[in-house]
Amino acid sequence: MNEQTYIDRAEQALLHTYNRFPVVLEKGKGAWLEDVNGKQYLDFGAGIGVCALGYGDPDFEEALKNQISRLLHTSNLYYTVPLAEAAEKLLNASGLSRVFFTNSGTEAVEGAIKAARKYAFLKDGQTGHEIVAMRQSFHGRSVGALSVTGNEHYQEPFRPLMGGVRFAGFNDLDSVKEQINDKTCAILLETVQGEGGIFPARPEFLKGIQALCEKKDILLILDEIQCGMGRTGSWFAWQQYGVKPDLMTCAKALGCGIPVGAFVLGEKAARRSLEPGDHGTTYGGNPFACAAVSAVFDLFEERELLSHVREVTPYLEQKLDALIERHGFLKERRGRGLMQGVQVEDGRPVGKILQRALENGLILLSAEGNVLRFLPPLIITEEEIDEMIRRLEASL
Repeated sequence: MNEQTYIDRAEQALLHTYNRFPVVLEKGKGAWLEDVNGKQYLDFGAGIGVCALGYGDPDFEEALKNQISRLLHTSNLYYTVPLAEAAEKLLNASGLSRVFFTNSGTEAVEGAIKAARKYAFLKDGQTGHEIVAMRQSFHGRSVGALSVTGNEHYQEPFRPLMGGVRFAGFNDLDSVKEQINDKTCAILLETVQGEGGIFPARPEFLKGIQALCEKKDILLILDEIQCGMGRTGSWFAWQQYGVKPDLMTCAKALGCGIPVGAFVLGEKAARRSLEPGDHGTTYGGNPFACAAVSAVFDLFEERELLSHVREVTPYLEQKLDALIERHGFLKERRGRGLMQGVQVEDGRPVGKILQRALENGLILLSAEGNVLRFLPPLIITEEEIDEMIRRLEASL
């Protein structure tokens, strides 16, 4: 069956909520993908930051196969070995106290919102508590997660959304202070904004927010769905700032391709927030997903991937900076670790660059504000960075 036939079949069957590129991917190995025609693509998108281990990792696949032969699902009415192991490893990496496994990052955000509101309810017995979120943020597309996503374009068709959300300027501490009132129960932000254009939080901004939260006894929620799990060279990006959240959301590379997310609570939030009956999930934390999480933590440590990210990041930054110097319509680079964005001047649509790159066997992503986004697998090598630059240069 040819490529166009697969595309036509999918278009006839799927709800058209994505404008997909006309490529049918079939398999992958390392940082490379291959389509049904046998054409290979160097992947600097990693499934939007998911496939940190790349593709076809034999040890990861073996761990999944072993769990398939044992147990796929029970329910959260019972304990399983992978559940306990995955939870312990996530807590050890984060230094937080309790974890609730979900099926996605969006669900993790929903759970964190509920935990924050329950914390405030137990504190003062009142309802109607509010959350301060950031403009140009992205936290998901369910109603609750969309309500704290600071982008009018995503929100407008689905109003009215969840109430009690105020938006402040990212990296603008005074703006955050202006939105806080007696009803505020949490401040929610991405440590590094992803979809919004690859904007890292400034250290003074994040530390200032934590000081506000401590002073007013409100919860700091950090969204690490895209920037977490080694992407910036530490387990979680906030660990480079000298702060610690009360609640953290993570997903994407947590399962390296297996759908799984989590919200993780510090001691204060864990001690007084969600109780039995407050929250639940049928599939979240099932044995298969947790076996994937457990294997991911083991393989990250065995391969010393955090060190590798720290070592290869300066090389990627240097190559991108040199590319910007050679092309006047590339304006600036920003990011942390292997989460980088290059600003393209208005009038040169990023979408056309992505299409040309795809023709040249290179997969890249975009972000809000005409930004080229680079999220390679964490196993990427300097030689593959050189190859990416060659293919991108040809595309430009």
